[in-house]
Amino acid sequence: MGTKFIPVSTNRKKSSTKKQQALSILVRLKRLYPDATCSLIYSTPLQLLVATILSAQCTDERVNKVTPELFRQFPDAESLGNASIEELESLVRSTGFYRNKSKNIKAACQMIVSEFGGQVPQRMEELLRLPGVARKTANVVLAHGFGINAGVTVDTHVSRLSQRLGLTDCQDPVRIERDLMKLLPQPDWENWSIRLIDHGRAVCRARNPACGQCQLADLCASAPKIYGQNLQNENIDIISSAIR
Repeated sequence: MGTKFIPVSTNRKKSSTKKQQALSILVRLKRLYPDATCSLIYSTPLQLLVATILSAQCTDERVNKVTPELFRQFPDAESLGNASIEELESLVRSTGFYRNKSKNIKAACQMIVSEFGGQVPQRMEELLRLPGVARKTANVVLAHGFGINAGVTVDTHVSRLSQRLGLTDCQDPVRIERDLMKLLPQPDWENWSIRLIDHGRAVCRARNPACGQCQLADLCASAPKIYGQNLQNENIDIISSAIR
């Protein structure tokens, strides 16, 4: 059951800082999504790296269907680096953008073998050198592969919700990440992203967000405007139906 929507004045009291807002949201997200964890299936940091590369523009569910056979044939960086592009493309085709993903996986694994002794590096600056790896992927690997919270993972859900909630005015993922890092305790950086992603899928959707049922509505900068627009649209639909 949803909670009753409570409109919030956009002129918040000065004492209600953005950091206090973020911490209040964090507390509620922990209550709403207590079991937030990485949904990709992996056994090693290398497998997590590969799975995360494959997850771009693809669901984790689809990736988890592809990776068992991929890792059965190519279980480590050396074997992936030596695999032919054609073999990799055939195995990851269903994840989309398979040519680019296959090329990046092969090249990244070759670099891991040649420069890092076959082991996934544990430093952000080193991970970012790998083909196909930007901060989003690096954050996931560091947090879930090594227990290192080096940053906040920012995908489309995290970007959209952070802007709607009023936690950032930025559009660029790197700047959004910096804003969130200033607001949130470091131990919560990665699971904040997972919980926000879950909330974005379940409630705060890109189209027609369910503000009337949202447990964060009273903390959200955009909820009054979006909720009012949704009510207006519903009234228009009702009137149109009555006319017909």
